[in-house]
Order: sequence, then structure tokens, then C-alpha cells
Amino acid sequence: MNVLTRYIVKDILKNASITLVLLLTLFNLFTLGDELDDIGKGSYGLLEVFYFVGLTSPTVFYELMPAAALVGSLFALGGLANHHELIAMRAAGLSVFGIIKATMFAGLILATVAILVGEFVAPVAEQKAQLIKVTSQNNQVLLRTRYGLWLREGNRYINVRHIDDNGELLDVSIYEVDDKHQLRQSLHADKAVFLGNNQWQLQQTKQSDISRESVQANKQTEQIWHSSIAPDLLKIVVVIPDNLSLYDLAMYVEFLKDNHQKSQVFEMAFWGRIVNPLVIFVMLLVSAPFVIGVKRGIGAGARILVGAVIGMGFNVADMTVSHLGLIYNLSPPLMAFLPSVLVLIAALFALKRVQ
Repeated sequence: MNVLTRYIVKDILKNASITLVLLLTLFNLFTLGDELDDIGKGSYGLLEVFYFVGLTSPTVFYELMPAAALVGSLFALGGLANHHELIAMRAAGLSVFGIIKATMFAGLILATVAILVGEFVAPVAEQKAQLIKVTSQNNQVLLRTRYGLWLREGNRYINVRHIDDNGELLDVSIYEVDDKHQLRQSLHADKAVFLGNNQWQLQQTKQSDISRESVQANKQTEQIWHSSIAPDLLKIVVVIPDNLSLYDLAMYVEFLKDNHQKSQVFEMAFWGRIVNPLVIFVMLLVSAPFVIGVKRGIGAGARILVGAVIGMGFNVADMTVSHLGLIYNLSPPLMAFLPSVLVLIAALFALKRVQ
């Protein structure tokens, strides 16, 4: 890497980082404002709000990286153009391709950071954030393990092995202990259906009442279970595509297909995860013609406007195409790559005209 290339890369990274910090701060302020309305629900207080905002920041960081790359490159290359530095670089032998090459190298660094955060930090932090929020608001203890979901409600311990898409619980076990932590009742139900008003209908139950002298067992077809456990608490264990890493998404898609279940939503999320780092390169490539082909003297406000219009337009188009793919059952890889490919073709055409 020569001196000029290193100079361009450093300037793009600096401006992209500043943009990312500003955008992240802005989005976190919006999140903070929304969460402040929920203070007082259960034990959800100001400390939990700050925990939630902090733990959701990696996900927002990952999602904002393409926009930050676009605006940062517009600022960096635009500043070089306004100060006649690009003209001096080209006079020194640096071609338009050389400028684009330096821009793409900066994109490689940004994409690497985005992948590391999106795959190894954001999924874990997002799950912890949702766990803190829901358990604080419902005052219940929740633990997710390979053996299902464990909850504690007073002196009862509940294990749920599976949650259906419609919210019904399958393979439910309830253990109740006394003040001395001795098991006094064990109950198993094949299914639990929420009826409202803190009531669940247990189906096909087997109950054992345990004492020092004897164990009494009985079976019932249906039984009402009064519990303060909120259905929202159980949403944590329902797999949310945005909270999964690329590897987890691949494993879950394979699981759904093996069990003949619908997997298109998770396939779209999987391919969206693959495309997102590539979008960074596309956004950087888009910024080049707007700087190289535009007259010098364009202010920072105009560059922000260009970046905002392109970024918002791309996000709207990407979301529209994704939803159309889900509605009409179209190929997830095609729908994920289509917006980026079309923008890439437009950017290459614009660069060709500039050259």
C-alpha cells in the first residue's frame, strides 16, 4: 500500500467512524426515550434501561455500518476534492481506479469489523438485553438451556421443552417445593394453552403429590393452571432471526427443513446476513461517482443530503423486495442480492461515465 492509498483509507475510516458514533448515539437516544416509558413495570428501572440500551447497541452498530460507510466516504472523498487533494493525487499518477481501490480497502476493514460484531457480539448481547427487559418487567427468573426453558415463579419451577408458533407450550413440567426446599408436587402436561387472565389450560396432565408418608398420583384430561407468567416472557425462546448469528441461522433453517416446517423467513434473514457486509462495498462504490464526477465546492450539508437519500432509498427498496419475496414465496438468495446488484450496476455505470 503506497502513501496516497494509505492516506485515503485513513481518511475514510476516520470519517466513517465519526459518522457511526453520531448515528449510534442518535439511535440510542431514540431507544432510550422509548424505554423510559416502560419504567415502573415490575422492577424495570433506570439501571435496567441503560443496560438494555447498551446491550442492544451492537445490533444497531451492525445495521448502521453500511450507512456510516456511505456518509463517511462522501465526507472523506468530498473533503479531498474540495481541497484539491484529489487533483494533486491524480497529477501524481493515481488513477480513478486507484482511488476506488483505496476506497474498497477501507470497505474491507469496515466489513471485517461489522462481521465480527454481527456474528460474535450482537446476537449474545441482544438476547441478554431482551432477557433483562422481560424478566424485570414480569418479576420472574428465566433460564434457557439445551433442555428447554426454565422459569421460576415463587416456589414453583417450570420447564418448557417446546413452544409452538401459535404460542402453545408443549411438554411442560411443573415442580413445586415447600419452605424447606423439599419437593411436594410434580406435574407434567403434554400441552398448555393460554386462556387469558393469568390462566393456562393444561392438557393430558399427570400429577404427583409427594409427602413424607406417601405419593399420590392422578391423571386428568384438562386442568386449569393459575400463573402470573406472561406470554411475552416466553417470546424470548421463540427464535428471532435478527438475534441469531449466521451459523445459528443456517442450523435452524436446516432443522426447520428436516421437520418439514416453513423456513423462508429465516432463509431471508440468513442471506440478508451474507449480503449486509457486501452492501458496505456497494455503498462505498456508490459514493465515488458523486465525488469524482461532481464539481468542487459542494458543502457538507449537500453531501449529508446525498448520503441520506441514497441510504434511505436503498433501505426502502431492500425491505420492499424482501417482503415481496416472502409474500410471493420467491427465492431468498435472489431477493437478498437483487437490490445490491442493481445498485452496483448503477454505480459501475456512473463510474464509467465519470472516467
